[in-house]
Amino acid sequence: MSSNPETPVRKRRVFYIPGYDPIHPRRYRELYRKEGAEQARVSGYEIALSPGKSGGRYGWHVEGVIDARTVEADFEVLVWSDIVRDSMEQGIAQTYLQLMRTAWTYISSGALFRLMRLRKGPVIAALYPVVFLLVQLLVALALAAGVIWAGRAMLVPVLGLAGALASWAVAFGLFLGLLHWFKSKDNKLFAYYLMHDYAYSAQSKGANPPELEARMAEFTAEIAEALTQGSDEVLVVGHSSGAHLGVSILADLIRAGQLPDNGPALSFLTLGQVVPMVSFLRDAHRLRADLHYLSTRDELTWVDVTAPGDGCAFALCDPVSVSTHPPEGKRWPLVISAAFTQTLSPERWKALKRRFFRLHFQYLCAFDRPGDYDYFQITAGPLTLGDRYAGRTPSPSRIEATVNKYPGIAS
Repeated sequence: MSSNPETPVRKRRVFYIPGYDPIHPRRYRELYRKEGAEQARVSGYEIALSPGKSGGRYGWHVEGVIDARTVEADFEVLVWSDIVRDSMEQGIAQTYLQLMRTAWTYISSGALFRLMRLRKGPVIAALYPVVFLLVQLLVALALAAGVIWAGRAMLVPVLGLAGALASWAVAFGLFLGLLHWFKSKDNKLFAYYLMHDYAYSAQSKGANPPELEARMAEFTAEIAEALTQGSDEVLVVGHSSGAHLGVSILADLIRAGQLPDNGPALSFLTLGQVVPMVSFLRDAHRLRADLHYLSTRDELTWVDVTAPGDGCAFALCDPVSVSTHPPEGKRWPLVISAAFTQTLSPERWKALKRRFFRLHFQYLCAFDRPGDYDYFQITAGPLTLGDRYAGRTPSPSRIEATVNKYPGIAS
């Protein structure tokens, strides 16, 4: 299932699996259009977008001219944003209940403390919504308490019980009003969004909810069909939470024997993965088994790209080895760094380094000092993922210790 280096890719299918994101997938098309044009300008090649031709859920067509070779790529976003939106339809009280349940799941299981032995950044990112939502609650309570105190001092002596009731009513209204105001600003604060994200996996202690399993089965069928349609490469890209979905999807596809003889190269690119946030939970048996299985397969090439500058990802943590005891004959993933501090100019790095959420998407964007990781050459260039990284050594600073308290793969 690997391409011949002497036969460059002319036609590619790309399946992009987003992370936990409620936004319409057109954002990924526009991001690709804008950042692809910038990378082409920097690197001296050509990329042009047009409407999608694959007839899938949502996608676009790309024509790239790189190294004097023309490549056509059809992109499809494997959409699960509707599931994300449904999971986020929680009121304020329900969100605070989620907060308590999610914190208890990670703390009582010991997962939180094991995760801190990998990277502090994503653990801090996980604690951010907990701390920030509690701060919001305390501010609202303090305001309410202040109103009650003022009412007791000013109204009760004059109006008696009526004054007390009035001050309590005003305090309660201000308390709810402030909490609603905080929630209305979450497009800038991301506290509710991140809380729902972590709660989605924690609610089932790492097992996939039924609605997600059903959608993943649809994705598996779509990728299997694409493998029979004459492309030179089928590339699956999983970003953030989409990485662990991709692991299970491709494990299911290979187990089911859905790879055709003499079919295209099957490639898997994981970007900014947060696999341990799920695989370290007690009931993530399926994910750990899929990681274990996929890491030995010769039917695909799997490259995992992260960067220490991305505080939301488990940078340079081998998602297989840290999650479960690596099997004999482990081949994948090839763990490499996007090295933001080297592939972005000092001026660009200075502008981005405190924009943590934006940096988590940098893998999908242009670099003004690109290294061997170039999202647009991978997706629209003439080499398969395997050929592009043939002979590439993994990052020497990668973390491979199995620190998961629950490394087992049997349910």
